[in-house]
Amino acid sequence: MKSKRLWYMALFVMLFAALLASCASPAEEPAPEPTDPPPPPEPTDVPEPAVDPNGQNIVFWHAMSSGANLEGMDAVVAEFNASNMYGITVEAIAQGRQSELETAVNGAITTGELPNLTMGFPNGLSNWYGLGVIAALNDYINGDMMGLSADAQSAIFAGPYSSGTLADGTQIGIPLHQSAQVNFYNYTWGEELGFDGPPTTSAEFKEQACAASAANNADDDPDNDDTGGYVLFPSASTVFPWVAAFDGGFLNDSGDGYIMNSQAAVDVGVFLKDLLDSGCTLFTPSFPNPEFAARQALFATSSTAGQPFQQSAMDEVENEDVWGAIGFPGPNGTVTVNAFGQMVGIVATNPEQDLASWLFLQYLTSPETQATWIGYTGYFPSQSTTDVADRAADDAIWSAALDLLPLGVAEPNLPSWGPVRGAIQDAYFAILDAEDEAGIAAILADLNDQAAELLAEME
Repeated sequence: MKSKRLWYMALFVMLFAALLASCASPAEEPAPEPTDPPPPPEPTDVPEPAVDPNGQNIVFWHAMSSGANLEGMDAVVAEFNASNMYGITVEAIAQGRQSELETAVNGAITTGELPNLTMGFPNGLSNWYGLGVIAALNDYINGDMMGLSADAQSAIFAGPYSSGTLADGTQIGIPLHQSAQVNFYNYTWGEELGFDGPPTTSAEFKEQACAASAANNADDDPDNDDTGGYVLFPSASTVFPWVAAFDGGFLNDSGDGYIMNSQAAVDVGVFLKDLLDSGCTLFTPSFPNPEFAARQALFATSSTAGQPFQQSAMDEVENEDVWGAIGFPGPNGTVTVNAFGQMVGIVATNPEQDLASWLFLQYLTSPETQATWIGYTGYFPSQSTTDVADRAADDAIWSAALDLLPLGVAEPNLPSWGPVRGAIQDAYFAILDAEDEAGIAAILADLNDQAAELLAEME
């Protein structure tokens, strides 16, 4: 019995020891040795474009044929050839005036000896696009690698940019620069007539024009009788911004057809005829620079490109009046200017040359190149981000006109716009002889039919 009790006690001791062992804290393992972080992945090369533009030779036809314009174009092309990373070489060829350039392109379409890029007015590019000559730019503009950023696109003034946009959204050109159809206004004379500044509505425009005419008729100089108001010449370039200021336009809602007899167009006809009938207009045999300089006109419509010539006329007669460019004011306070200028389009050839052409076009129309171009030519930029500090500081009249650019609206770019413009001028000259508003409406109804016929002929 004693041996059996000893055996149980030994078994109990063994079990108790095992239980204590199972409850004890395990020994801590040694901390692992610190290791260096894994190396960063090797940088990957920027993906090459699917199309290789390297080493391409491209030809650019333009209409900058003399003087500072040609010098400036040669300078910016030479800089591109020397600096572009793709080894692209551009041969820039002046083709004379814009009309001569268009004739050259039309001839080259027949022979097949086309350039890679060409300047052109919007309706010209539109016509060539319809013939399968001009390439659509949308894929280039919106491309991930070589396109224009959203900021760069939004910096292009809406007026000239829309000149290259077709009704279906296809972009066929980028504006090289811009000019604007504006009204020259004599601030000094307007103040002497009792006005605080330029008119902001069409009613105020008439008031000031008629006040200037009355002043000239009442003074002691018989040579300026029947002058003093607004130099009236109803070209399409002038009528168009007036219609826009009256909150109208010449295109239908889809942008593929004309509406020439809208109420806004009728109202502009009534307005211009009323100015004439009230004795507040004058006609000039040529550009109205001498009349404006001689205070025979308070207002004269002109292109901004004509500002240096107007200043020369002022200097010639030693007129130190303060003058400048203003917009076209409508009855509801809408103020517009007619934005226009040469566009540049790419002639569709092959993928390699087309991409090389796009890279040059992107460079040519960039804010940096535009700053150089404007320094030579005095044109206005097509992009709001262009640095024009030097030019603006040196020319106060140019600088003031620069502020009008956001007001710009663009004329239609349909291929038929050229002959339609001529029809508009004829119609509005006829309106000046109309008896009443009904007669004006009838003339514009005929113009609407004529525009539709010209549109059909060009399709």
